[in-house]
Amino acid sequence: MRAEALQAPQAVAQALALDADSYTALAAWLREQPPRALLTLARGSSDHAASHFAYLVMARLGELVTSLPMSLVTLQPPRLRCQGLAAFAFSQSGRSPDLVAPTQHFRAGGACTVAFVNDAGSPLAQAAQWLLPLHAGVESSIAATKSYIAQLVAGVRLVAAWEADADLAQALQALPDDLARAAACDWTPALPVLAAAERLYVVGRGTGLAIALEAALKFKETCGIQAEAFSGAELRHGPMALVGAGYPVLVFAPRGPAQPGLLVLAAELRARGAAVLLAAPAGTPGVDLLLQPAAHEALGAITAIQSFYPFVEALARVRGHDPDAPAFLSKVTLTR
Repeated sequence: MRAEALQAPQAVAQALALDADSYTALAAWLREQPPRALLTLARGSSDHAASHFAYLVMARLGELVTSLPMSLVTLQPPRLRCQGLAAFAFSQSGRSPDLVAPTQHFRAGGACTVAFVNDAGSPLAQAAQWLLPLHAGVESSIAATKSYIAQLVAGVRLVAAWEADADLAQALQALPDDLARAAACDWTPALPVLAAAERLYVVGRGTGLAIALEAALKFKETCGIQAEAFSGAELRHGPMALVGAGYPVLVFAPRGPAQPGLLVLAAELRARGAAVLLAAPAGTPGVDLLLQPAAHEALGAITAIQSFYPFVEALARVRGHDPDAPAFLSKVTLTR
């Protein structure tokens, strides 16, 4: 897991050097034939990447995006109207039937179907009209790392092309170096705080919620911690009641419009006695764990999760778990 997480900067550099024509052509198609509705299809880590993409599409392009419950297609006769839809499937293996079947259904009905997938020869890649390979290379670790980062980058890359945003496209080219610096950030001060933790909140907002969800999943599957992810705003609607003295909370606060509110929340949680771990760029008041800033605010969540992965792998080992062999999990999950 650690080795593959540290390969992400190189994998991203390779991906950014490829498929420019595909991104340009798909973006032009989306501008010329605006969809009446947009959907994402994904599970697990890939769904967190899909939510990051969806947030950027809504925030920057003004288009609403729905996360599709795949059972609407796989468990009952589908009644969804396909004409005018654009369906974006995110997967590492591209072999899960509950991603392949909806993509096949939507394409057969005339929808635009797009696959962000690491295995370019997979059933999902073959089912989609548009293929955007991740180029993350072989990923043996059950806990996905570099392929998740590659999905985040591919989603941003399509948004930049769709929006024709030259600044964001240029910032993407600097991302491999930013990721390399992010991978070197030292999060060891958090190890004693979480070494014996049984439960944990992970907090983010905006694009940061996608990495909070991903971090919570990794805490569960590699460390055996009952971790829950919340928006900084949603935490105040009930879950805050559980936070008392010593309750651990990891707050992702990269630069951007969500950061001020997250810093206020972190201060409030500290006042209640919570064991707050504030992950933010250097110079941020109260920062505990350093985040490497990216060249564009839309990329801040990506460098943040790059710093998190080596830390959570180390935490798993401190807690006596093998992060390369999580209990009851397999690399490919064939759900329907």
